[in-house]
Amino acid sequence: MKNSVRFLSPFRYPGGKTWLTPYIRQWLQSTGNRPTEFIEPFAGGGSVGLMVASEGLARHVTLVERDDQVAAVWRTIIYGDWRWLAERIATFNFTPQNVQVELGREPGDLAEKAFRTILRNRISHGGILAPGAGVLKTGEQGHGWYSRWYPETLKERISLIARYRNRITIIEGDGLEIIQRHTACADAVFFVDPPYTAGEKKAGSRLYRYHVIDHETLFVLVSKLAGDFLMTYSDDQSVLSMARTYSFDTHRIPMHNTHHSPMHEILIGRNLTWVPKQLTLCE
Repeated sequence: MKNSVRFLSPFRYPGGKTWLTPYIRQWLQSTGNRPTEFIEPFAGGGSVGLMVASEGLARHVTLVERDDQVAAVWRTIIYGDWRWLAERIATFNFTPQNVQVELGREPGDLAEKAFRTILRNRISHGGILAPGAGVLKTGEQGHGWYSRWYPETLKERISLIARYRNRITIIEGDGLEIIQRHTACADAVFFVDPPYTAGEKKAGSRLYRYHVIDHETLFVLVSKLAGDFLMTYSDDQSVLSMARTYSFDTHRIPMHNTHHSPMHEILIGRNLTWVPKQLTLCE
């Protein structure tokens, strides 16, 4: 069983799911057939979809992102001038003064918008791009902004994604609409990781520009899918209640948040018998 975790996304993304990739492999292998389409309706940092595309675990991957800033990065890498973006990152003279000038400038085209988004993402607390998000001060080992700016690593990741970009489609739009559009697609699978705004915690409301989502509608749409799906949510009783309404399987999975504090998230699906036995069944 391959359980390695490889960082592919150029984003530092709040709620990123790189840590979940070994479980995604197990899930897709449990389906028995290689899916024709892997759809991620709330892509964000895209780590799961990128892993699926890079390892050929599905014939094609569709990433859906509503935030135009984040979508600009994906559209540039998949459809646009990814070489310019990679070189711009690698050669940018990263000083506080130059960063401020760049962020205060209106981007002239899609690639410039993508560069500005990555720049903002790397210097923000937790990679948060939502309005009002603060920027790093001390950073790692007191190095401030410099501690999160790895130009050669970012260039390498973008170049790697570009190698298999023919396997990826980017849609800038509403994830709920895309799910509804593919309801009857039995050969498609869905990884559904919505903004965590259900229940009491509502962490997503401060992490994402587009955090408003009708979670009850999402559960209705997912219940009608002809293809398989896997959902992730924060550990919340209201979420578990919605899952029980549709007789979905639920499991708690351990992880660490951005502050390295242990916590749990919930996996939701039709059949989670593939989940390692040491994980906790929700009651």
